[in-house]
Amino acid sequence: MLDELPFEADDAAKPRSHRRKRKGRTGFTLLLVVVLLGALGLGGWFGFEQVRGMLSAEDFEGTGNGTEVLVEVAEGALLSNIANELADKGVVASPQAFVQAADANPDSKGIQPGTYRMQEEMSGEAAVLALLDRANRVTNGITIPEGLESWAIYELLSEAFDIPVEDFEAAAEDPETLGVLDYWFTRTDGKEVTKSIEGFLYPSTYEFPPNATASDMLSIMVAQFNTVVEGMEFVPTVEDGLGISPYEALIVASLAQAEAGVPDDLGKVARVAYNRLYKEFYCSGDLTNCLQFDVTTNYGLMVAGGDKKESKHLTDADLKDPDNKWSTHVYAGLPPTAINNPGELALKGAMDPPPGLWYFFVAVDKEGNSKFAETEAEHRENIEEAKENGVL
Repeated sequence: MLDELPFEADDAAKPRSHRRKRKGRTGFTLLLVVVLLGALGLGGWFGFEQVRGMLSAEDFEGTGNGTEVLVEVAEGALLSNIANELADKGVVASPQAFVQAADANPDSKGIQPGTYRMQEEMSGEAAVLALLDRANRVTNGITIPEGLESWAIYELLSEAFDIPVEDFEAAAEDPETLGVLDYWFTRTDGKEVTKSIEGFLYPSTYEFPPNATASDMLSIMVAQFNTVVEGMEFVPTVEDGLGISPYEALIVASLAQAEAGVPDDLGKVARVAYNRLYKEFYCSGDLTNCLQFDVTTNYGLMVAGGDKKESKHLTDADLKDPDNKWSTHVYAGLPPTAINNPGELALKGAMDPPPGLWYFFVAVDKEGNSKFAETEAEHRENIEEAKENGVL
């Protein structure tokens, strides 16, 4: 600090003109500062404009130009997925326009999967409102009841969507191409595997996309089957708990679906099937471990082109026809395939049946309730009750 003092003294002694020169240098510095601040301000302005451009997404005005577009909202789609689909179809000017409009509308959380009629060049807000309006939804809906055979499902779909039954039959020839996983077609009972779509067409209410083919529809039903059995852990539960293949349990589920008259009996019918199959059960002659379920005989009759019959109309020849490979009066063990397409409760009943030593059952009232028996004597008493109630 001490060596700076002389410079201050010299400064003070210098003439006024030298001070003016320094003053000019200060003006230059001020000018430089102004220029720099201006540059910073200009840069900030450009930055602001860029951010504003990002925040203000490109958007159309109005509700569209009149050109109809079909847009599919997939199951589980995020807003960003929907936004990209809309932008790709020319419905909105940019994905951001839709996302911003959806964020501003709390009802957008209620957008449902499906196919929607929309228009090109809609504003983001108009697109959100269109997806919330059920009148814009294309409905190709149909309900497939539980327990239908595959050909009965083909007839329903054919009538509803004007697709030939033959198209469904052709599509079903190779179940694996429709999404049935190859591990299903294994058996532990020593019987030859028959690859069939039967059992894999999950009964539910469907909304098929416009212009869906027979193959598309069956694939969607198989995909739903896969989702349901995965959700209930059908495969590991059956393999670990019952020690049989999932395909065998699926067949049992179809038997229970056909035989049980009320949901509460589904698991019990499955238990009867397992008891007859895997415990010592004598049928007749040299035949053991036979199911003797009339529903399997009926399925074989229909496969051969015949008509389904009530049990009381099935003749001895029907029941004991060796050409009917589904007859569980003739052949021990499970039939070659499932005999229908069971629903969730039947699948659960076959996967985890209640404990019991039942070998027999019969419907005893017109509501479809069955009584289950461990011995033939008990079973005969239940049959008499069914007759008294006008069931048999």
